[in-house]
Amino acid sequence: MTPGNNGENTPSAPQGDDDPFGYLYEDGQAAGATPPSGGGGYGYPGPRSSYNQVRAVGDRRPAYGQQTYGGQQAYGQQVPQQTQQQAYGQPNAHYTAPEAQPGGAPVASPQYAPADGGRGRGPNTKGLLIAAIAVVAVVAIGIGAAMLFGGGDDKKDGADAGGKPSQAESVRPSEKPEKKPDKKVELPETDAKALKLEGGTSTASDVKGAKAAGGVYVAGFDKVGAQVTWTVNGIPKAGAYSLRVNYGVPGKDSNATILVNGKKQTRPLNMKNFAHGEEGNWEKGWTNTWAVVQLTKGTNTVTLTCAQSDLCGTTGANIDQMWLVEGSNG
Repeated sequence: MTPGNNGENTPSAPQGDDDPFGYLYEDGQAAGATPPSGGGGYGYPGPRSSYNQVRAVGDRRPAYGQQTYGGQQAYGQQVPQQTQQQAYGQPNAHYTAPEAQPGGAPVASPQYAPADGGRGRGPNTKGLLIAAIAVVAVVAIGIGAAMLFGGGDDKKDGADAGGKPSQAESVRPSEKPEKKPDKKVELPETDAKALKLEGGTSTASDVKGAKAAGGVYVAGFDKVGAQVTWTVNGIPKAGAYSLRVNYGVPGKDSNATILVNGKKQTRPLNMKNFAHGEEGNWEKGWTNTWAVVQLTKGTNTVTLTCAQSDLCGTTGANIDQMWLVEGSNG
């Protein structure tokens, strides 16, 4: 069969032994392959025809050299195979839709099932709407309450800022109210001029150093039966008091009995030579002593007497002043 001439410059099919792919046919026959009936097949060309064949419009048959046998193109060309299974619902690249073909009918768009399995569920817009309305309501209530109750505080603050400070500002936290000290009650005191003198006692001012006004003191307290009495007025409460006595001795120790409201006290008044004056030196012997006495509220009498057992009967003593101190600490 002679190939047709499709033009001046159109090449013609090779003839006889000039076929460049002839070795393929020979290899196939040497391997025992048998040409298929009708010509052509794997490794064998089919009936030769023109390189450019005229085809009607819409004819989709493969052109010369593109006809396949068993997945292989003629002359050893490999046809691309689909290596992966086409995903469901995706169009095939080698597929031509019917509507694209001449005279094809239009096809409706594919309908996809909803993601929720057809149950009709979507975003919970109803719940979101209710939540938004609730938030707006809460905010509105808060603003209304602030406007309703805020006015009173502003008015109060303005009143405080207008002039006089509030009670909290008048006393600072660091400041503590001063505690007024208890008014100290001045207890009675006396000197030689105010004492009741008995038993041969008398006032004198010969020995220098007495503290009473004018240096007056009680002398003659050097024999048994000599005594002085102090009437004490204005005792605020009953209790223990310290009786203080300013006295002088001639460099020797002395003592005397104490009577409170006529009752003898257990211990005598100690009139020791605390000034450490020389014996016979009355001026260097001025000092003071104390003793605890129990007094009642109001008026009391305190008596110093020189009893038989006391040292004052032999040593003697000069009495200058007497006073009281609350408590028994001396």
